[in-house]
Amino acid sequence: MQIIIPHQAGSAAAAKSKVMQALDEARAKIGDQATIDKEEWSENMLTFGFTAQGQTISGTFEVREAEFELNAKLPLMLKMFEGRLKKAIEEQAKAMLK
Repeated sequence: MQIIIPHQAGSAAAAKSKVMQALDEARAKIGDQATIDKEEWSENMLTFGFTAQGQTISGTFEVREAEFELNAKLPLMLKMFEGRLKKAIEEQAKAMLK
């Protein structure tokens, strides 16, 4: 699944800062509903993996000057909901990055 999300943070560094803050807030809300298996930053690229309700999702999240690019590998069970997931992620990202 690939999603491009535009942002108006002004720079990749400012956008990355917002993403890191949003991730910290999300981690606090998740509690024991999900397990973060991998979270590694290499410059502006986050490589991630997490497991929720027995489903593992992994991928990359790249911060660019004017947009984010999310590439995620969905398990077969979630592929049928890809359209709904994309829409929900786009809406959540816009709300988190205001």
